[in-house]
Amino acid sequence: MIIWLWLCCCFPAAVGQPDSELMARYLEEKLMADYSVVEQVVRRVPRQTRFLQRLETRPRMSEFSVKSTIISRYAFTTVFCTMVNSGSEAREAVFEMQIPAAAFISNFTMSIGNKTYYGEVTGKEKKHSNDDKAKMKKPPSPVNGRENGYETFKASVFIPRKMQASFLLHYEELLQRRLGKYEYMVSIRPQQLVGRLRVEVNILENSGIISLEVPPLRNSKHKGNGKAEAGVVSPPPSTVIGQTKTLAKVTFSPNVVEQTKIARNGILGDFIVRYDVNRELSVGDVQILNGYFVHYFAPMDLPPLPKNVVFVLDSSASMVGTKLRQTKEALFTILQDLRPEDHFNIIGFSNRIKVWQQDRLVPVTPNNIRDAKKYIHNMSPTGGTNINSALQTGAKLLNDYIAQNNIDARSVSLIIFLTDGRPTVGETQSSKILSNTKDAIRDKFCLFTIGIGNDVDYKLLERMALENCGMVRHFQEDEDAASHLKGFYDEIGTPLLSDIRIDYSEDNVEQVTQNFFPNYFNGSEIIIAGKLINHTSDSLHVEVTASNSKKYILLKTDVAIDLPSTNDIRAVPGLEDGRGDQNYIERAWSYLTIKELLNSRLKSNDDQEKEYLTEKAKSMALAYNFVTPFTYLKMREAGLHSEPPHEELISPSTDGIGEKLQSLQGHKAPPGIRRHQDKQRIKISKTSADGDPHFVIDFPSSKFSVCFNIDGEPGDILRLVSDHKESGVTVNGQLIGAPAPPNGHKKHRTYFNTITILSNKPERSYLEITPTRIILDDGERLILSCDRNAVVRSSSLEVSISANSNITVTIRDTISFVILIHRYKKPAPYQKDHLGFYISNSKGLSSDSHGLLGQFLSHEVKLLRESLNINQQQVGQNQTEALQPNLTNTLKVKGRLVPVVWKQRRIYNGQQQVDCWFAKNNADKLIDGSYKDYLASHPFDTGTSPGTINSL
Repeated sequence: MIIWLWLCCCFPAAVGQPDSELMARYLEEKLMADYSVVEQVVRRVPRQTRFLQRLETRPRMSEFSVKSTIISRYAFTTVFCTMVNSGSEAREAVFEMQIPAAAFISNFTMSIGNKTYYGEVTGKEKKHSNDDKAKMKKPPSPVNGRENGYETFKASVFIPRKMQASFLLHYEELLQRRLGKYEYMVSIRPQQLVGRLRVEVNILENSGIISLEVPPLRNSKHKGNGKAEAGVVSPPPSTVIGQTKTLAKVTFSPNVVEQTKIARNGILGDFIVRYDVNRELSVGDVQILNGYFVHYFAPMDLPPLPKNVVFVLDSSASMVGTKLRQTKEALFTILQDLRPEDHFNIIGFSNRIKVWQQDRLVPVTPNNIRDAKKYIHNMSPTGGTNINSALQTGAKLLNDYIAQNNIDARSVSLIIFLTDGRPTVGETQSSKILSNTKDAIRDKFCLFTIGIGNDVDYKLLERMALENCGMVRHFQEDEDAASHLKGFYDEIGTPLLSDIRIDYSEDNVEQVTQNFFPNYFNGSEIIIAGKLINHTSDSLHVEVTASNSKKYILLKTDVAIDLPSTNDIRAVPGLEDGRGDQNYIERAWSYLTIKELLNSRLKSNDDQEKEYLTEKAKSMALAYNFVTPFTYLKMREAGLHSEPPHEELISPSTDGIGEKLQSLQGHKAPPGIRRHQDKQRIKISKTSADGDPHFVIDFPSSKFSVCFNIDGEPGDILRLVSDHKESGVTVNGQLIGAPAPPNGHKKHRTYFNTITILSNKPERSYLEITPTRIILDDGERLILSCDRNAVVRSSSLEVSISANSNITVTIRDTISFVILIHRYKKPAPYQKDHLGFYISNSKGLSSDSHGLLGQFLSHEVKLLRESLNINQQQVGQNQTEALQPNLTNTLKVKGRLVPVVWKQRRIYNGQQQVDCWFAKNNADKLIDGSYKDYLASHPFDTGTSPGTINSL
C-alpha cells in the first residue's frame, strides 16, 4: 500500500506539466492551514508532502523574506529565514545567503528553540580559533565567487526534533552606478520551495526617480552585463511596483505554484531592481545630515573624450576553445564601437609577444577595423603565459605614442588586459610584475584587467588595476564571457571628463574620502563623503574642476547646511526600534572610508604602513559594526528570556521620510538660509541691449551716451554685432512677445529670450544662451545650466556663469560680452524671462564691425550744441538739472543729422540709471539703413552665406 501511494503521488510529476501544476496548486492550498509546534507557528503541509519530507534529511524552510531600504543609494538589507525540523531527531540546518561582495555584514542573530544567539563584531587577531556553536564561513578562495560580485555567507546549526530555528542577517552597501543605472540585487536561492517567500525593496531618492525597472530573474550562470536583457524588462510573476516622484516600492512574493514554474529545486535566481535618479550638469547632488555630507557627481550631456587604447589579449594554450572564441566575438563588437577620433592597437601574448601594428597606434577607419578583425580571427592558442612582457610591451607602445605624436592632452589613454591564467613564462613573481608594471605606466594612463576562469590569479589582476587607476573584472569559464567583456568595455568605453578634482572649503571639512579621479566614464558616478567641522557655517563651498576634450571646466556653488534636525530621521515612523539613530550619510562615509583603507593596504608594499592601515580599518569597522577582512562575527548566547529575532525589528522604514529628508542640491536651500545668489553687480560698458529692448551706446570720448528703441515683432532675430569677416564674431538676438501693460501706448512688448554668439577664429564655435541654459558647441556639444556657478575654458573661449545672475563670454582675451539673466518669480502677463546683452570689451572687434550695436564701437558721434544753451562742461557731466526736458538737440552721425531728446534709462538689471540722448522712430537716421536691414534669417546667420543680401 505504501508503494502504491508513493507511485500515485509521484507519477503525475513525471507525466506532464499540467499535472505538476495541479499538484503544486494542491500543495499551496494545503499550506494555508497552520498548526502549533512548541508554541511556534509553523505552516501545515499535506500528508503526502510530510511523507516525502520524512525521506529528506534537511529541515524544511517555512519562511524566507528579504526587506531592503535604499536611501540615496545607500542600501540596508535584512534577510529573515525560518527552518523547521519536523523529524524525530536533531538535524543540521544550513542557512546560506549570497550577498554582494561590496557589502558589509552589520548584524546577525539566530534563535534555536528557546535560545537566542547574536553576532558580535570582533577584531581578528593574527591567529584565532572559532569553536562557537555556529560557525560563520566566508569563502577564502576566489573560486567561490568574490570576484564575480558576490560572497556566500553560511551558518550551520543543529535543530532539535520538532523545533525550529530563525536566522536574521543584516548587511549594508553603497550602490554603484554602471551604464547609467543603479542595480540592487537579491539572491533568492533557498534550495527548496518555501511556504512564505517575499522580497520587498523600498527606494527613497529626493533627487527624483526617473527610471525604474525589474527585469526577469537572473540565473547565476547566465548573468547579464548590466543592460536590459534584449530589451525585455518584464518583471517576474507576482511582482508589484509602486512609484511616486521620489519613492518606489517593489515587492516579489511568489506562491508555491509560481515558485514551481520558475525552479522546482528552489534556486530561483537573482531578483534585480534597476533605477536612476534625476540629475543635471552641475556640482552634483550634495546631501548633508548631522555633521556629515555625501556628494554624488555624475554630469550628463558631455561630449566623449578621444581614446588611445591598447588591447592586450592572452592567446596561450589554456585559452583554447570557448574562452578564445568568446573573446574574439566580444572584440569584434568592441572594435565596431570605437569612435572615429579614437586610436588603437592589439597585442596577443603567450610565451611570445605579437604586436599587430609595430610602434604605433592607428586611427579608427573602416580599413583598419577590417584588418584588426582579421588579426584577431587568426589568433590561435599556443604556448605559455608571459604576463610581464605583454604589459611592458603595451605600456611602451602607449608611452611612445603619447610622447611622439603630440596627442591632445585631454584624450584618455588606457590598456585593457585579458588573461585566463597565471604567469608561467618570463617573470613569474607577482611582486616583480606589479613593480615593473607600475614603473612602466608611471601614472600616465590606466590599466583595466579582466580574468576568465578558475585558474586566474585574481589578486594579481586586482592589485595591478588598483595601482594603476583601473578596475578589475572576473568571469567564470561557464559564463557568457562575450557579453561580459562587451558590458565591461561599455562601462569604460566613453570617457567624458579627465583629471576631476572636487574641493571643499578647507576650514569646513575633514576626513574627506578620495577627491581626485583621473577619469569619469559615461553612466558611472563619482562619490565623495566627509565630516563637517565648522558647525557655525551656514553653507558648504564646493568646487569641481575637470577637463573635457579641449575645454577646462570649473563648477562651483555654496550648498546650504541644513538646520539642526531637519534631516533627522529618528522620529520617522518605523524607526523606533533603535535603527533610526543611524545616520545613513555617516554610514556611507564610514563605508567609503573603510573601502579606501582596504584598497590602500592592498596597494602598499610597506609592512609598517600596512599595519597602520589594518588597525585604522579595523578600528572603524568595530565602531560601525561592519564585518571586514579584519573583523568577524563571534556568536554569543543571549539571556534566557531573550526574544527571538523578528524581521520587522531590523530594516529602516521609508514611511514619512519624504518629508523628513532633504536632498540639498545647489538650488534647494531650506527656508531661512540665505543663498548667495543675488544678482552680482558687475562693471561693464553701458553699451547694451536690454529690456523691451532698449539700446544704449556709450561714447566715452564724447562723454555722453545715445539710446534708442527697436519695436520689433516676436520671432525677429536682430543682428547686434557683425564682424564675421574680420574678427570672426557675430552676435544675434531673438525676440519673444508679451502683452503690453495696461494703459500703455504699445500694442505689445518684446524681449530677447535667446542670444547666439558665433566665432570662427581660430576655430568655429557657437553659444546659444537662454534664461535657463547655455549650449556651447565647438565641435563637441556641452549643455550648462544657468542656475549653477560654472567656468568653461578652451584655448580661445571662456564662459563664466554666475548662477541666476549673468554669463560672461570672453573670446581670445580681447572681446568680452556680458549677458544678464532676468527671471521673475511671479511674472505679470506682460513680463517674460529674458536676457540683456552688454559689451564689456570690444578691443578685438575690427573697425568694420557692424550690427545695431557694433556699428558704433569705432565711430564717434557729435552733439550740435547750438540748439540748447548749455555749456560743454554741463553736457560732459550729464547734469540733467541744467537741461530742459523734451527740448530737441541734434546729433551728427556719419554726416547724418539726427534729432534727439534727453532721457534717462535704467540698465544693469534696473539697478542703475544712465542719462542719454534718445533717437526716436526705431533709430531712424541714427543707424545705417532701416530696422529691417538688421533682421537675420536664423540664429546662426552671419550675413555671409551665398544669396544673403546686405544693403548695409
